[in-house]
Order: sequence, then C-alpha cells, then structure tokens
Amino acid sequence: MRTLKEIKELLAELDHCIADDLEDQDIDFKQWNEHSLPDSVDLVVKIAICMANGGGGTVVFGIAERKQGLANAVLGVPPEVDVNRLKKAVYDRTDPKITPVFEELRVPQGTGRLLVMQIHPGLPPYTDTSGRGVVRIGKDCQPLTGTLRRKISVETGESDYTVETVNAEPKTLLSPSAFEQLRDIAAKERAPDDLLQLADMDLLAALGLLHQGRLTRAALLLTGTEQAIRERIPGYVWTFLRMKSDTQYSNREDSSQALPKSITRIEEHIAPYNHITTIEYGMFHFEYRTYPAVALREALTNAFCHADYRVGSPVMVKLYQDRLEIGNPGGFIAGITPENILHHEPAPRNPLLVDALVRLRLVNRSNLGIARMFEAFLIEGKQPPSIEEIGESVRVVMHNTSLSPGFRAFIADHSRKGRLFSVDELLILYHLLHHPEIKTQDAACLCQRKEKDIRGILAKMNMEEFLERGGTGRATYWTLRPEIYQEITGDRYPEGSRRIDWEAAKTRVLSVLMERARRGEPGLGNKEIRQLAHFDRFHVIRLMKELKAENKNLHGPGRGRYATYYFNEAD
Repeated sequence: MRTLKEIKELLAELDHCIADDLEDQDIDFKQWNEHSLPDSVDLVVKIAICMANGGGGTVVFGIAERKQGLANAVLGVPPEVDVNRLKKAVYDRTDPKITPVFEELRVPQGTGRLLVMQIHPGLPPYTDTSGRGVVRIGKDCQPLTGTLRRKISVETGESDYTVETVNAEPKTLLSPSAFEQLRDIAAKERAPDDLLQLADMDLLAALGLLHQGRLTRAALLLTGTEQAIRERIPGYVWTFLRMKSDTQYSNREDSSQALPKSITRIEEHIAPYNHITTIEYGMFHFEYRTYPAVALREALTNAFCHADYRVGSPVMVKLYQDRLEIGNPGGFIAGITPENILHHEPAPRNPLLVDALVRLRLVNRSNLGIARMFEAFLIEGKQPPSIEEIGESVRVVMHNTSLSPGFRAFIADHSRKGRLFSVDELLILYHLLHHPEIKTQDAACLCQRKEKDIRGILAKMNMEEFLERGGTGRATYWTLRPEIYQEITGDRYPEGSRRIDWEAAKTRVLSVLMERARRGEPGLGNKEIRQLAHFDRFHVIRLMKELKAENKNLHGPGRGRYATYYFNEAD
C-alpha cells in the first residue's frame, strides 16, 4: 500500500504522463462520477473486492486516468461524499467482509479533495454478496473465474497438493537411493549435519513431511520410488529432449524418479553439451560453462518446485544447439509476471514441498534464486535468461552465448577491491555495452524497478564514474563512460553512436546546413538531423526551433514528408 507522501509524489508525475501509466498491482486511480452517487458507490465496492483479491493496495478516487497535466487530471471528489457511508457500503456488500480505510488528501486542483482507499491484505477469495468477484492482475481488474479462484486457493495455501497424505505403509513406498541422493545434494549446499544424520523416517518427520505417521505427497516426491510416484502422483513426470531442430530430436528420456534423482539425471543429460572452457585474460584465468551450474540448478529446482502436478503435463527440458529451455506446468500466481519476477515476493505453489527444500538449503525462501540465475550469466558478460508465461505454463530460456573475458575481468577486478555489483547494475552495464544509451524509464523496465528506485541506482553509478548522464527531466538518458567501455572491451568508444550535447548539436547542425548552402545542396530533414545528433523526433523539433530563433538565416521546415531546414546566406 502507498502512503499519502508517496501518492503526492506520484501526482507530481501527472504533468509528464497520464494516471494510467502510474498504475501498478497495488495502486489504482479512479475518476469520481459526480452525476451518479450510486454508480460511484458501486465502483468503490467493486475496486475494494478487486484489490482485496489481488493482495491489497491503494485506490485514489478523483483522478481522470487518461488526461495529462495536474489541472486536467485532478478532478477531485465532491465535499458532500461521506467516507463513513462508503466504508459501510463496502462492509455490507462484501463476503467475507472487507473493512477499508479511507483518508482525505487535500489538493489545490478540482474540488480540492481526493479520497484514498487503503485495502489491507486478507484471506481471499472475496466476492460481493451476490457471489460476483474480480481480482487485481497487474493494472486491471479481471473476472474471478474458476481458474482464478483456484489460483487464489493455491496462493493462500488452502489447496497445497503436496500436503495431502498417501494411504500405504510408508516404508514400502520409499527409495533408499533417493534418500542418499537427497542427503548428498543437501550436504553440498551445507544443510545442517544434525538434520542429515537422522534416520530416514526421522528426517521426514523433522522436515514436516509426515502426518500422523503417513507420508505426504511432498515426502513421496523427495524420497519415493519411481513406481510409487507414478501410481500416487500421476501428474509428476519430466521429459528431456536433445533437439536436432525445432521439430526433431536425437535423444529422449521420460521419468518419474524422485525430485533429487531427477535433477541429477537431467544435469547428466546436459553435461556433455555444457562444455567447460578455460580463458586466460591478463592476470585472470577463467573456467566457465556454457550454462553456469548455479543458474542451471536454480532453473531446474524452480521448475520442479512450482509445477502444478494436478495438470498432468511434464516438466519439459529441451536442449537446442543455441539454447536450453526448461518449462513447467502451472502459470504464475500471486501477481507474479515475467515483468516483475526479479524482485517480487516469493509465492510457492507447493508450500510444504518448498518448505522442506528450504530447510535442506536447496531452495531460497527470499526469492534470491531468480537473481542468482541472472547474476551467473551477467557476471560472465552473457545474455541473461528470459522467462515467459505461455498459457498455464512457465518457461525459462537460457541462451548459448560466449563469455566476455573483458567484462568478467572487470567484475572480478572490482570485486577484489570490495565493489560488488547488484543484478540491477549488471543489467544496466550489459545493456550499455550493446546499446549507446538507456533512458531512466527504460532502465526501470529492464531492472523491474520503480522509476524512483532506479534513479537512485543510476545516480550512484554516475557518481562512481561508471555512467554519464545526459538530458533533463523525462528526457534524461545514461551512457557508459568511454574509459569504462574501453576497459571492458579493449576498444575505443564508438563516438559516432553517442548522443551529443545540446549546444554542440546546434553547432554541428548549423555547420552542416551552412556547408550545404555553400555547395548549393538541399537542406536537412528531421530524419537526417536525428541521425546527426542522435536525438528523437521531438527533440529535433525543439532544437531547430531554438536554432531558428538564434539565426535569422535559417529557414524551414515547411510542410510534407520531405520538408527540410535550409540556410540562406542572402538573408
């Protein structure tokens, strides 16, 4: 939820954008219908249900969502609207009951009054008293369909498939080799020795995987025999394919072995193609794999932990010549999307299974796994993985790209000096090695951060002389310092791709126009000036407007697609 101070900061952005651009999972803006109080109350109830089902959030009433400029967007709420009546309406018309908190925010625009509704997180699903419901997904309120109701029950832990018990004598279902594999993997991750030294049944009890002496499905997934898993968890299966093309494969294996054995077996399939390469670069000697071991283990563990074993689709691993794809059935839950997964709070689909793996140090509860996966690729100067949601499944794609020795040495050298780069900083550095610049809003999107947060990260990198800043306000952009580019790549910075200073741009454009006039050649169009100065279309219009005001000999651009600016010495 957002504080009044944070809301005031957001409102200040309305001079540069519309309210819809500022909306997020936990913040919404709504215009108040001054012509119909019942319609407005209906909207308050609906959006309260939406936010409650989406994990809580803040709604600001009195804002036109599609208008830019404070004076145009801030319309306000009439002073006669009683917040106690709104609170009672929400409470009376929701099931389970929702008790919103309303705050007034005084503003100089419109009616002078905005209403801020705070919805605290609860235990969804919530509906109105007629059984209708909506849920917040991203910036939208979507109907609470059967599929979404099921998702909510998964998110709240009410329908944890792995917590259900199996009716059979435990020892007939367990695999000694699976226990051995589980202990070996956990020991490598430095799980507590006193936990790993317990007898098999005691270990399961300590992990919370027994219920009244019976095995849970989570226990079976971790330590069961393949036959027992197939009979009692038919939706658990994985498939490995070594792809020759997009439609043909040369090797395939399908299995329902226990989770630790499955991960090890899949890694064995990938190992012959996950080559180790040694590179000497100055005083550094780097050994690296095509797909970093840390990232590979994280991706496989995530796929098995977050799979929906009710669906009956396999965890699918496809190894291509140029990429590795790891997918699992079951889409994202709890508002997680490919656009926010890097920093979103974790939301396990199978809480009991994940909790056991956390205690064995095989999974991180703090959602560091995705960041570690990205970091493993980025510190080697490789393209980070891409994460996609395709229908009701999630896929991680790791690309087969080469190590950048210069980038790896740059990171290692700064690490020795005590300067550790965050994943956000690595993403920005990687981007700027392949693109001439990045705007603040694009950096926020790249790093999955809010603009106010990314500004601080960029400012710090600028202060430490990794980046240079250009432009002002919403047009601010950032470039890699030439000396940093040269340190990493060993090449001179390509100055031709670098945006030039505002005054320098004027000088360059005027010089070219004067030279063209002297030779009797045509002037320059907007597109040509964009190529000269590396500005966008609207910056060129503003630049030329200023330049014309300063030079009476400068004319244009006229009208039409091929309109040009030209210099006339005779004036």
